[in-house]
Order: sequence, then structure tokens, then C-alpha cells
Amino acid sequence: MPLAPVNGVRLHYEEAGQGVPMVFVHEFAGDGGSWDPQVRFFARRYHVVTYNARGYPPSDVPDDVAAYSQSLAVEDLRGVLDHLRIDRAHVVGLSMGGYAALHFGLLYAARARSLTVAGCGYGSGRDRAEFQRDSEANARMLDEQGMAAFAHAYGRGPTRLQFAAKDPVGYADFLARFARGSARGHALTLRGVQGRRPSVFELEDRLKALDVPTLIVTGDEDEPCLEPGIFLKRAIRGAALVVVPNSGHTINLEEPDLFNHAVLDFVTAVDGGRWPRRA
Repeated sequence: MPLAPVNGVRLHYEEAGQGVPMVFVHEFAGDGGSWDPQVRFFARRYHVVTYNARGYPPSDVPDDVAAYSQSLAVEDLRGVLDHLRIDRAHVVGLSMGGYAALHFGLLYAARARSLTVAGCGYGSGRDRAEFQRDSEANARMLDEQGMAAFAHAYGRGPTRLQFAAKDPVGYADFLARFARGSARGHALTLRGVQGRRPSVFELEDRLKALDVPTLIVTGDEDEPCLEPGIFLKRAIRGAALVVVPNSGHTINLEEPDLFNHAVLDFVTAVDGGRWPRRA
């Protein structure tokens, strides 16, 4: 089992394909395997890397909330690239992984060929205190009821039901994978990463200075991420926005063909030197 020693933990990773590197960063309710439809598609053309974040077995699950933060998530991404001796990569992230991809671009722009930031912005609304209370309540549910009960409740949130309605088999696979995760790892991720990360709206000045080609992807029924997605499009001068109709949060699994081809068109334009930037 390949493990990368990164920032005091060991992160499980997988590689497939050859060519220009492309790394995928998973969401809170997923893991590296959640990118399987993208791995099968992009490994025909690219050197694809997926990995499990800290707290997501078989990666290590540190037992201290201080070992979980937005900044550590970014450093873990950088550490995986360093371990694999990848200088620059296309970085694709969903939700929690979208935050990591975005912050990676802000901190390590020279290491990013491009950024795909999908389903990003949850918790960036006006009532940050409510979001933080919800994060702690979810963490307590994990502590008290375990992973299976939590996955069943969280996985039926209002931005997941679109997936369930369209693709019951795919949704069942998603939910089963989620339920196999670590309750402790997810609870600490909620407390250390989700509940403490900054709103995307707080990053405006830094985003305006970001000079990395960026694709923003959101489902039109992913209500918490719609306004942040438009904000990111306006703030980043090299950004484009794809809004997927009748779609929720788990967009790479809910509409894999559309997602894959949108990202392929994007990275092809970037690699060909044809991605525009606004003045």
C-alpha cells in the first residue's frame, strides 16, 4: 500500500496513467476512491494522483484536533506532490478538496498548472456562527452515534438528494463508501478544518491577485455554493464558471461525463496556452 510520509502523518495515495500530472483532492463525504470516474477517464491522457486526507483511512487518523486545519490540508497536498517529485500539476478539488485546491493556488501558484474548484464555498454565508455550530453538532453526532448513522443523515442533506434521484445505484455506492470512514477522523476534520476555515469572501484581495487558470464548477441546486462560485468567478481574473443544471453537491459523481469533459476542455486549453485572462 503506497503511503507518503507528509507533515507527521502517512497519507495513502494511488497513481494511474502517464503524462502531465493531475491530482484530485476529495470532499468531506468522500475519499480518494470517490474520484474513480475521473481516474478512469483522465488516466488515458494524464498522470493521475488521488489520495486520502488525514483522518481518512488507510491514511493516518491523528487523535488531536490540532493536527487538522485548512493550512495543514494545503501542506498535505504539497507534501504528496513533493513525495512523488511532481513539480507542477493540474489540481482538481471538490468541496473540502476545492478549498484545499484554492488555497494551494494562493500559496503555491508556481506549483499549479491550473485549479479546478468544484462545489466550493459551503459555510461562507453571512451566518458563520450558525455554520460553526452545525459543524460542532455534526462532530458530536459522530462521537455519540458513529459513522453509519451520521453518513445516513448527512448523506441525505438537501444538496445530495439530486444524486439519489438521478442515480440510485451510484448514490448507494457513495453512501456505503462514506459510511466506511472513520468517525473520529471525520469529527476532527469538522472541528479542525470545516468549522475553522475562512469564508471565501474573506479572500477577495488575495483572489484578485491569483494568476492561475481556474475553473469553477457548481451544481445549480447546490445552494450554499452558488453565490460563492459567482464570487470566485468575478474575483479571479483567469476564472471561468460552469453551472451544471438540475444538480447538487456531489457533482463529479452525479454528472461524471459532463464534469470530465468540462475539466478536459479546460486543461487542454491551459496546456495549449489558450486559456484567457481578463485584464
